[in-house]
Amino acid sequence: MARTPFDASGADVAGLAAALGEEVDGEVRFDAGSRGAYATDGSNYRQVPIGVVVPRTVEAGAHAVKVCARFGAPVLSRGGGTSLAGQTTNAAVVIDWSKYCNRLISVDPDARTCVVEPGIVLDVLNQRLSEHRLQFGPKPSTHSHCALGGMIGNNSCGASAQAYGKTVDNVRRLEVLTYDGIRMWVGPTSQAERTRIASEGGRRAELYAGLDRIVTEYLADIRRGYPKIPRRVSGYNLDSLLPENGFDVARTLVGSEGTLVTVLRAELDLVPVPAYQSLLVLGYAGICAAADDVPRLLEHCTPGQLESLDGRMAQLMREEGAYLASLDALPEGDSWLMVQFGSDSQEDVDEQAHALLRALGRSEKDGDVAFSDDPEREQRMLRAREAGLGVTARPPDDRETWEGWEDSAVPPERLGDYLRDLKKLFEEFGYDHPSLYGHFGQGCVHTRIPFGLMTAEGVADFRRFLERAADLVVSYGGSLSGEHGDGQSRGELLTRMFGERLVAAFGELKALFDPGNRMNPGKVVHPNPVDGQLRLGPAWRPETPETYFGYPQDEHSFNRAVMRCVGIGNCRSHSGGVMCPSYRATREEEHSTRGRARLLFEMLDGHADSAVKDGWRSPEVHDALDLCLACKGCKSDCPTGVDMATLKAEFLSHHYEGRIRPAAHYSMGWLPVWARLSRIAPGLVNSALQAPGLARAGKRLAGVDEARQPPVFAGQSFLQWWQRRDAEEPDPADPRTVLLWPDTFSTYFHPSIAISAVRVLEDAGFRVAVPTRPVCCGLTWISTGQLPVAKRVLRRTLGVLRPHLEAGTPVIGLEPSCTAVFRSDAPELMPSDEDVQRLAGQVRTFAEQLVHHAPANWRPPRLARRATVQTHCHQHTVMKFDADRELMRRVHLEADVLDEGCCGLAGNFGFERGHHEVSMAVAEQGVLPAVRATAPDSLLLADGFSCRTQIEQGRTGRRALHLAEALALGLEGTLPSEHPERQAVRPDQPSRAARWATTAGATALASAAATAAGRAALRSLRRP
Repeated sequence: MARTPFDASGADVAGLAAALGEEVDGEVRFDAGSRGAYATDGSNYRQVPIGVVVPRTVEAGAHAVKVCARFGAPVLSRGGGTSLAGQTTNAAVVIDWSKYCNRLISVDPDARTCVVEPGIVLDVLNQRLSEHRLQFGPKPSTHSHCALGGMIGNNSCGASAQAYGKTVDNVRRLEVLTYDGIRMWVGPTSQAERTRIASEGGRRAELYAGLDRIVTEYLADIRRGYPKIPRRVSGYNLDSLLPENGFDVARTLVGSEGTLVTVLRAELDLVPVPAYQSLLVLGYAGICAAADDVPRLLEHCTPGQLESLDGRMAQLMREEGAYLASLDALPEGDSWLMVQFGSDSQEDVDEQAHALLRALGRSEKDGDVAFSDDPEREQRMLRAREAGLGVTARPPDDRETWEGWEDSAVPPERLGDYLRDLKKLFEEFGYDHPSLYGHFGQGCVHTRIPFGLMTAEGVADFRRFLERAADLVVSYGGSLSGEHGDGQSRGELLTRMFGERLVAAFGELKALFDPGNRMNPGKVVHPNPVDGQLRLGPAWRPETPETYFGYPQDEHSFNRAVMRCVGIGNCRSHSGGVMCPSYRATREEEHSTRGRARLLFEMLDGHADSAVKDGWRSPEVHDALDLCLACKGCKSDCPTGVDMATLKAEFLSHHYEGRIRPAAHYSMGWLPVWARLSRIAPGLVNSALQAPGLARAGKRLAGVDEARQPPVFAGQSFLQWWQRRDAEEPDPADPRTVLLWPDTFSTYFHPSIAISAVRVLEDAGFRVAVPTRPVCCGLTWISTGQLPVAKRVLRRTLGVLRPHLEAGTPVIGLEPSCTAVFRSDAPELMPSDEDVQRLAGQVRTFAEQLVHHAPANWRPPRLARRATVQTHCHQHTVMKFDADRELMRRVHLEADVLDEGCCGLAGNFGFERGHHEVSMAVAEQGVLPAVRATAPDSLLLADGFSCRTQIEQGRTGRRALHLAEALALGLEGTLPSEHPERQAVRPDQPSRAARWATTAGATALASAAATAAGRAALRSLRRP
């Protein structure tokens, strides 16, 4: 017997938490940090949960529901948490299925079905199905991180629904659990089966009898009241209970958003993966003209996708400098339709496209037509469309745009007129120029609108607009939601679409399955108001903290920088790109960029019920940020450009203000100082670092993990080599002069890199200068949040560089993380300093200098090798890798540039005590296996010190070179021979640093020529 309805403010919270902890095989969290991380989703709404349960098995999850029912606590099931209508935020016990309950249980290739657990991610599922050439058909733009349980809950669709339908059309059976403990498989139910269920009696018979009663009583309303369009997602699927639809209980429950049952397992229908695809892109003068042409296209073809994007989105991409390659692939026009065809033969997909062109009176040669049957080019063009939500969520003009009318749908034949009326409504409310795009082949329109959600007037307008927009879409025979469901955004508006009787039927269905209103209450049925529980709202009063960074891209506001996160959830992807390595290792929401941003938002203390109360001193925020690698992957990979590395540095600076810091902040945070001091006796320092007992004590004292080997200082630093070279100092004003930046890592640990760079730059005709007074970019102080020190270090460095800055001398960076400081961190830390701005404009990567500024008659060496290349995260994010790719092409390197994410070391992160396990878990997810799989006769290149160190210490048997080293060896004609032992490591082999000692030539040669035997034979390579 359930207790009195649960009161989240009452004493039962402690009893509930204790019972869940004792009885459930899972992670039970009622702490402020976990509650804050789950307080919102991708919507406008925010509700702090009672607690979070992460079950290790489906059985454990089912038992968690049972415990919650015993206490009368509401329950919310959650997968990827990307819902845009508020479905996955509630004052309830959140059950997160995504971390552990993510198995593909079985596959039947002949029947084309599979059985899955609710937490499995769509891309992961399709990858595991690929050996059978099968896939789950619906594919939302969040396919890299959305969970099947969430897709079932929301009845997700995506672009491929044009061919395969919505999720509801692809679900065969569901195993479900009611709040009161009935567990059963449901699906299509014949009259004979219903008779058998009735004869058994009990709660299950009661459920089926209730369903039969509802469909009988409301039969005419159901047949008349559901719009006959392909993208009706709003409301419960009572139409699936119609006799002609097989009384399908599973499909009735799809799209119910966790308000009726908990989905434990699902049997899904699968479709073949098309062997061949082609893409036709048609340009139009405007988005309404494109919409007008949709019916004509559908008359002449049956596409796999028919997508659209408008000129406003293209404008935003150009202003943001994002997806430019995608835009370049589009034909002339201000709006576009993308028509994709699939088939078993290349000839057929090509003919489908050409037949459509003939029917439209267009030609592939027209300027407003682009055709491709190249998969890579197709993906490039489609990527622009998939990017819609992220691009429109945070426009460069700094307007905040919000969901609320994000996915309305109308009959495709009426789409053009609907868009014209919708634009008029935008103008009436002063919502200037929102982008319009979406799944036009099914009449589904996406948009984000600049609602004013922080003032009473703005919120009132928000509500009035939604009511008017709902009436507008209904007048066109459409649906409030064509993809993302009702939740709180549209639940209150359902009567306008379905009428009183059908909404009453929804209420009866809810009461049948969940009479106590404990399953995700306040959504769909008896909904919270559309303008209630807002993430912001007129009562939001956040703190406005003083900060060290200037946040020039966020109106100089830390709060706005935090609010960049709108919950899209790309940081929860499992492969590709860089973001977010710690989430990939732990699968913890609070270790994703989104989870950390949520906790920082809670830290601002804008709501009376904020989960985080201690501001900068918050242990919850500190714990979440502790495993942030500061890789900066989110700055580029997050669709809205959240820069968690900068936010972490800001937080750490305030968190430890006036307090003793962790030992690693004094050891590795001050590494440039210790590196300079090592020149007194580098051999003695190295011996001390390697001596077993002394080294162990030193690691404990320095806060370094015992599993880590400290990097070895070079016997001769680059600056010592440079000073002994006794070369004439070039004039900064000489256009041939370049200033080589002597970063700590290339100077004191791997000097052959800087020596090699000098060799190559001089060969290219440049005159190299090097600062002889101490300089530093401040990287290690920034990464450990010692921002006042970092500013002092930068100011001192700017003083040394001033003659070169005034002369406009290019500054060449070799270490990507240091180069990124000058390009990104320093201008944000000191935004009003003109010398910082000059330096940001003058610093170049080694490859950028050679590709874009080398004399036209310079011929780089011909390396003629294959190479596996690991890109440093900061280069991926800040400088990009285009110049490096071009340079490698020019020197005839067949480069396999890895897309395996972060190496896991990330500067000081992987060395710090307590981080080693996560560091190696990150590395083993991609980089280290790829290095081990690299052919022995291929070069291994990694410009980042962290990447090289992780590869060397990661039991790969390989050492990586900097691109400068490879080019220098090519100039010498002394690349290592193609033998398996090349670049191999053996325990008795001298370390890299120990081999760098005397002359430039010997040093550069030794770093690459070392083998398991000590030296490999060298093969001369002549320049052409």
